[in-house]
Amino acid sequence: MRYKLIVNPTSGRGTAESLIPLLESKFSAANYPFELVRTQAPEHALELAKNAAEEGFDVVVAAGGDGTANEVLNGLMMAKDAGYHTTMGLLAIGRGNDFAFGVGIPTGLEEGWEIIRKGDRKVIDVGLVKGGLFPQGRYFGNGIGVGFDAVVGFEAAKMKRLQGFLSYLVAALKTIFLYYKAPLVRLEYGDSSYELNALMVSIMNGRRMGGGFMMAPDSKIDDTLLDLCIAEQVSKLGVLALIPKFMAGTQANEAAIRTDRTTALKVTAIEGSLPAHADGETLCTEGDQLTIQLIPSQIEIIAP
Repeated sequence: MRYKLIVNPTSGRGTAESLIPLLESKFSAANYPFELVRTQAPEHALELAKNAAEEGFDVVVAAGGDGTANEVLNGLMMAKDAGYHTTMGLLAIGRGNDFAFGVGIPTGLEEGWEIIRKGDRKVIDVGLVKGGLFPQGRYFGNGIGVGFDAVVGFEAAKMKRLQGFLSYLVAALKTIFLYYKAPLVRLEYGDSSYELNALMVSIMNGRRMGGGFMMAPDSKIDDTLLDLCIAEQVSKLGVLALIPKFMAGTQANEAAIRTDRTTALKVTAIEGSLPAHADGETLCTEGDQLTIQLIPSQIEIIAP
């Protein structure tokens, strides 16, 4: 069995680069045939993963954060569309690691290596979003954030000194003063269509965003359903009061929160625009429409 290790050396503010010798030593000591390559630019991991699948590697391991995992997932899905089926591995050594959390993989090289060594596997659902920078479509493993949580991600990415969940928490507090007027949006899914001022629309395949905000605490990544968490317009103080609820995953009981499940969704801006991300990667900063669907049982992943 051949492994392709795709490492984003800048993940975890450069921590990933320092872990490469240890990573190589673990694969060598276990006599696992592998090739390791560092990513050099945005979208490089996507290209590397697609090529690795087409070259016959049995497992492609994404070593980094959510951005690296998303690119590898997209590369493997593109290869799958061309008839190449390759298993995905994951070493969560980035900042958010929310996709890894959703599939049950703990953060850290040592912990992730043990998962790969044991070799248990499961098949997960994958989402597809069209719109913004990706009219042709972008796959996602964890979730789509529209509105407030997208802006939080944009702000967290600007922070150079803070890492992990703390960077997202500080960004969330900052975003209260940057993004507080909810756009008027139309949500269409199932047999429903309704308009509301939505401060945030989270469309989750996984459970968590921002390293610690439980957008969909009961979601399962292989249940063939997307979990929706919709926050209506509230005051700045109302947003502040909701943040600990999202950290605890108890927001569903709040009056301003709607939750639901679906297999497909269309979000359209009627007044205002849609800032949005997919697995932490920017979809648009001022989009007008996104269409999202879940594709069941798409990728085999090494996970508990």
